[in-house]
Amino acid sequence: RMIKEGKAYVDDQTSEEIARQKGTPTEPGQESPYRSRTPEENLDLFMRMNAGEFDEGARVLRAKIDMASPNMHFRDPIMYRIIKTPHHRTGDKWKVYPMYDFAHGQSDYFEGVTHSICTLEFVVHRPLYEYFVKELADESYCPRQIEFNRLNLTYTVMSKRKLLQLVQEGLVDGWDDPRMPTISGMRRRGYTPRSIRNFIDKIGYTKYEALNSVSLLEHAVRDDLNAIATRGMAVINPVKLIVTNYPDDQVEMLSMDNNPEQPDAGTHTMPFSRELYIERDDFMENPPTKFFRLAPDQEVRLKGGYIVKCTGVKKADDGTIEEIYCTYDPDTRSGLPGSMRKVKGTLHWVSARHAVDATVKLYDRLFSVENPAAETDRDFRELLNPDSLVTVEGVKVEPFLAENARQGEHFQFQRIGYFTPDRSSTPDNLVFNRTIALKDSWEKEQKK
Repeated sequence: RMIKEGKAYVDDQTSEEIARQKGTPTEPGQESPYRSRTPEENLDLFMRMNAGEFDEGARVLRAKIDMASPNMHFRDPIMYRIIKTPHHRTGDKWKVYPMYDFAHGQSDYFEGVTHSICTLEFVVHRPLYEYFVKELADESYCPRQIEFNRLNLTYTVMSKRKLLQLVQEGLVDGWDDPRMPTISGMRRRGYTPRSIRNFIDKIGYTKYEALNSVSLLEHAVRDDLNAIATRGMAVINPVKLIVTNYPDDQVEMLSMDNNPEQPDAGTHTMPFSRELYIERDDFMENPPTKFFRLAPDQEVRLKGGYIVKCTGVKKADDGTIEEIYCTYDPDTRSGLPGSMRKVKGTLHWVSARHAVDATVKLYDRLFSVENPAAETDRDFRELLNPDSLVTVEGVKVEPFLAENARQGEHFQFQRIGYFTPDRSSTPDNLVFNRTIALKDSWEKEQKK
C-alpha cells in the first residue's frame, strides 16, 4: 500500500552511496536518483526482489519522507533489504526482510501491543516509530513507545553479542551457566522468581543509565531464600572428629528444624555417631584471640547436638591433621536442661558413617572488574574472574539432603550458604550449585 501511494521506492544504490547522501545534522541530504520511480515500477521491482531475482545488497526499499528533515532518521530510511539466508521458521519463502525501525511499529500494531517498552537509545527512534505506526493506526488504537534505562549489573555484561561469544567459545557452560545473567542461568543457580522481582522493584525504573550493584540482587536472593530454604548440614572441606567417650556402636537421631523462619516447616532427624566430619577451617592448633571454634582444650557446641572439648589431634607425616579427638558432655544435648550451658562457638557437622558424598560447584561473579563494559582498551574476555567457578569434590552431606536433592529445591547448608541441586545431579552422583554465600564477602576480599 505504501508503495502504491508513492510513500516508498526501490533504490539501486549501494549502502555506501546511500550513506553519503544522508547529509549531516546541519546540512540536508541529497535525493536518490531513483526516488522518482513510479509506483508501478517500484511495486514490480519489490516483488522481484522478494522472488530472489537480485543479489543481496543490489536493491533496497526506502520510505519516501524528507531528505531535508532535521531528524536524520527521516531522510528516506531503508524499510526492506534483500537477504537470501534461509529463515529458521519460514525457510526460503521470503527474500526480503524489514529493518528494525519499520518492523518495530508494524509488529506492535498487528500484535495489539499498547505500550512498547524500550531502552533509552531508542528515544531518537521514536518519531520514526510513530510515523510508521500511523500509516496503520487510527483514533481507536495506536501503540506507544516508552523508554527506560536498561538493566546494567556490576561484574557482568549484558551485551547479547558478548554473551554469545562466551557461549560459543566455551568460556561458560551454555546459556544456562549459573554465572550468566540469563533467566535460565539464574534458575539453574537457584535464584527464585520472587527474589528477581523484588530486586527490580527495589532499583525502580529511571530515565538515565545506571550501573546497579549486583550486591542488591544478591541481597534480594538471600532475603527470599532465608525465608524458604530448607536447612541441612554439609561439610565442604572435611576432617574427621572422633568423640572418644561416645559409644562406638551407638547412633542417636537428633531433631533438626527444617526452617526456623517457618514454624510449620517441620523437622527432620540427623544421625549422630562417634565419628563425625567437621570443616577443616573450624579447627586451629594455635588459634588467635577470639577464635571461637575448635582448638586444644577449647569447647564448642555441635549444632543440634552436644558440647565437645578438644583433647588432641593425629597428624600425617607432612604435618596435615588427619583426625581430631574430643570428648562430649552427655548432659548438654540440645533440648535438655544441661544444654543451657553456654559456649561461644557452634559448628556444623555430619556423621561419618552416614555421610553421603557430593560435588559442590561454588559460583561467584563472572568478571573481576566492576564495569567490564567501561574497560574499552581491553578484551572483555581478559577480565573474566578465574575463580568464578570452583568445583569441590568429596563434600560430605547428611542423608536428609541426599534424599531430597531434587532439581528446583532450595537448601541452606548451615553456616555455609544457599545451594540447589544442579540439572546434572543424580541420586548416585549428587551435584549442588552454590546459589549464594550466607554473607557478601566479595568487597572484603577485593580490599585485601
